[in-house]
Amino acid sequence: MKQQEYATGVARTAGGTSDGRTGGAGRSTTDAVVVVRAPARVPAPGPAPGPAGGADVPQELSPDPGLLRLARWFAEADPGTADDLCAASFGLYPARHFGAPAEPSDAGAGVPAAEVSWWHGPTAHTPAPLRTREPRTAPGLRRARRDAAALPVVLSGAKPGTPGRHRRPERSRTATALVPQDRCAATTAAERRIAARLLLAHPLVTASGPHADGFPLIRRHRDWLAERFDTLLGYPLVVGPWHARLHKAGPGRGAVRRLEHPATGAPFTPGGYARLALVLALLVDAPERLPLGRLLAALRADGPCDPADLATVLAVLADWQVVADVPADLADASAVLTVDRELARAVPAGPPALADDAADLIRRAAEAEPGTAVRRRLAETPAVLAADLPEEQRAWLRDHRHSGPAALADFLGLEAEHRAEGVALLDPAEELTDLALSGAGTAAQAALLLVERLVEEVRPLPGETTGTDVPVPDALIDGVLGDIADEYGLPAGWRRDYLADRTALRRDALDLLHRMGLITTRPSGWLLRAPAARYAQAPDLLPAPGTGRHSRPIPTPATSRTGQPACRGG
Repeated sequence: MKQQEYATGVARTAGGTSDGRTGGAGRSTTDAVVVVRAPARVPAPGPAPGPAGGADVPQELSPDPGLLRLARWFAEADPGTADDLCAASFGLYPARHFGAPAEPSDAGAGVPAAEVSWWHGPTAHTPAPLRTREPRTAPGLRRARRDAAALPVVLSGAKPGTPGRHRRPERSRTATALVPQDRCAATTAAERRIAARLLLAHPLVTASGPHADGFPLIRRHRDWLAERFDTLLGYPLVVGPWHARLHKAGPGRGAVRRLEHPATGAPFTPGGYARLALVLALLVDAPERLPLGRLLAALRADGPCDPADLATVLAVLADWQVVADVPADLADASAVLTVDRELARAVPAGPPALADDAADLIRRAAEAEPGTAVRRRLAETPAVLAADLPEEQRAWLRDHRHSGPAALADFLGLEAEHRAEGVALLDPAEELTDLALSGAGTAAQAALLLVERLVEEVRPLPGETTGTDVPVPDALIDGVLGDIADEYGLPAGWRRDYLADRTALRRDALDLLHRMGLITTRPSGWLLRAPAARYAQAPDLLPAPGTGRHSRPIPTPATSRTGQPACRGG
């Protein structure tokens, strides 16, 4: 049967294509390719067979062998490996960045920012009483960073719906100072930035989905976007009439990227990932109108089908718009699903055509030359620490310390924060991220308070050679979190189930900090990372003198060494 290569295949695509069905390997992409069968035939349109079946005899669904192999690897993997394998094989993870930039301070005054440690530099700390904010909707790109030259500000399409009839385009204060040519160039730049941010946050965008009003911008600037994504990140961009797909490379092992239920946030298990790969294997050649009973029969033929896993899988596929008309009751075999085969084939980005096993696929999907690999980390992760990089990538970051992050910051509308340990690209709008510490949820508030107090407890003193990470004892975590829950729980209206189950609160708060790259874990226990200090109060490196009876006043120009007022004049 004719084969069709997708995403990271061996053919390289310089620009988006018009039919949305061909892709290629971006710059420095290796041979971890997606091979998804093209359908042998397209069923003629007509009514789907009802429960009685009529005279039509439905044919068995023919699963894709590559995705079946991927499903086996998922089933055999541990949870962490399954998460890494999902990111490598589908590449549908969003970017993740810190939000508010650090406030100017006297910390490190006179020292270049790149030589100031996160441990002792300016911080983005917010006092606890000021942290309350309304829960926000699903993260998206409401608009590009407001640029004085962006006229008018163009909505990104990250939220469903269109602007109200009373809304008018917003103009900057310099609107009257720009000539028409400058205004046109500024609008083009703003549209391109909006489209780039939208794709990095949502690698699969459709013309009828929740980000539909951003899709025309992607179509309009597809050639420019494809060239920039390929040059900077080695990501192929495929743009068709009805969808756009940015084929991200795998982030490698330990990237802490996982797939979750779009409504409940429940994480996928290895069994859930295996069921997702199996369902996709059946959908790539399925008819457009697929009776749910046929899908269930095909799944049961492969083994027992957990209803909870299947419900999560169909919820994710519906969120991706691969399937529609999913019934609330999955036991209703007479229900008929609507299948978008084109989107089903667009989902995989690196199934195992050439990989030997799951570990090999994860490694192949993340391979890139040093510059591309570092730029990918900058674009996708909250902070890039030099200590985490292989020697070749560390050398590249050292040689391109400012120019490398600057190119991405300009492309995506971010701000570079340079510190002695590494670089972070910040998004002050907190839109280009799937996680944020400034949320109103109990776990987010507890995590922010926890990291602040842990920094205050274990922050190294200036001159100490502790490296990037500092050990944090479990007893300290438990004690600090207990104090926080007692102090803030009831007054702040935290969830009572968390207050009753401190173990669950500890688990979810640490999980959020881990996924944000503020703590990490080793066999010896938890480690606090240097960027965590940006969420604590700035260190007082010159503390005020004590007032106890054993303290001595610090002499000033107006005070003699004896403690008496100094004599002035002759």
